[in-house]
Amino acid sequence: MGSANAADELAGRLGARLRPGRLHRPGDPAYAVASALWNGAVTTRPALVVRPRTAEEVAVAVTAARECGVGLSVRGGGHDWAGRALREGGLVIDLGGMREVRVEGDAAVMGGGSLAGDVVAAAAPAGLNVATGTAGLVGMAGLTLGGGYGPLLGTAGLAADNLLGAEVVLADGRLVSTEDDGELLWALRGGGGNFGVVTRMRVRLHRDRGLVGGIALFPWDEAPAVLARYAELTASAPEGLTLLLELTFVPDLGSCVLAVPVWSGAPGGADAAVADVLRLGTPVTSTVGPTTQRELLGQFDRAVPTGMHWDLRTRTVAALTPEIIRVLLDAAESRPGPGAGIGVRQFHGAATWVGADDTAFGTRAPHVVVEISAGRGPDDADDTADTYRKWAEGVRSALEPHALPGGYPNFLLPEQRDQVAHAYGAHAPRLTEAKRAYDPEQVFTATPLP
Repeated sequence: MGSANAADELAGRLGARLRPGRLHRPGDPAYAVASALWNGAVTTRPALVVRPRTAEEVAVAVTAARECGVGLSVRGGGHDWAGRALREGGLVIDLGGMREVRVEGDAAVMGGGSLAGDVVAAAAPAGLNVATGTAGLVGMAGLTLGGGYGPLLGTAGLAADNLLGAEVVLADGRLVSTEDDGELLWALRGGGGNFGVVTRMRVRLHRDRGLVGGIALFPWDEAPAVLARYAELTASAPEGLTLLLELTFVPDLGSCVLAVPVWSGAPGGADAAVADVLRLGTPVTSTVGPTTQRELLGQFDRAVPTGMHWDLRTRTVAALTPEIIRVLLDAAESRPGPGAGIGVRQFHGAATWVGADDTAFGTRAPHVVVEISAGRGPDDADDTADTYRKWAEGVRSALEPHALPGGYPNFLLPEQRDQVAHAYGAHAPRLTEAKRAYDPEQVFTATPLP
């Protein structure tokens, strides 16, 4: 972290090297925009914000920060929950001005600040879909570098699996391309944002065969049966069906089980797959039907607005056993308020077909990711925040005896060293060597490495 004098020196250098309007300090409207994140609980305040429009301007910012000894961070889509996109007293490189997307055949080329929704909007007119996460407001770069579970996982794989190439500004200010460096591309595919600033990406697109998806709600008294049937269904479900389940709270209904199925396989298989999902229990309501990728992402963005305060935890399990189901039900019944929930997300299909060593992502065996989320309003009292945080951590601890080593890198905190140490599986030594090669001075500290 740089001192006030170092930040002043950096501001002077950047002001002389960048075009007017690129550099912002506290009090500027652009500073307020660039220092706001999806998680309103983050209160980190950087000393400076740069909003570049080109890779060359990114390189100027990275080089100047190193010369002045000021720590830096990179803000892509601003959907970061842990505050890693902001550096206290440091420099933030906000890529929000680099969101251009163009479709080239069966691939999309995008700026480093592009959101998932940007890419979906560009691909849709060509009849193509994108391997994204669950939300349209998430930055594609951050999602992809950490892995990227999403609703098309069964047929398209992880977002990281679809990364074809990237341009990256390294810690020494060089702009490099993965066309000339296969090891860098390997590290970027699931190894986190630790190797440089991704200013441009090229990702594979997939033909839209007609998506079917939506939301089905099941009553809480059926939760044990729904979870047990979910375990059975996902153990043998075709790759065309990717199913997310949430133990949550819905206004006017109360506690319930929310199912989000997405069929992205051949059109002829959709009816049977949807019927299997609706047989998990007795649906109170269902909106499952023909849909678009834009609407699938939009339903999440509307349900989880920017500005709420969040604590998130994650555990990975091989499958939902009766013992794990009991832990999840007990945790859901003891939640401190309506914003606390538990999601279970399957890893299957195309994501398991990728070679174990082809990417930096940790495990390719089928598994289930448990996402523990504790969300509250921005005006809730501090003791409420502490209660939510302790609940989330308690659920994580309760799952530990049943969990696989590691966890999903995008959901891990640096201090969760027990999980970080195993998050990349057998790839940790290779990633450590890549870090030494591309960023020996530890300039970039986004996603934790062992």
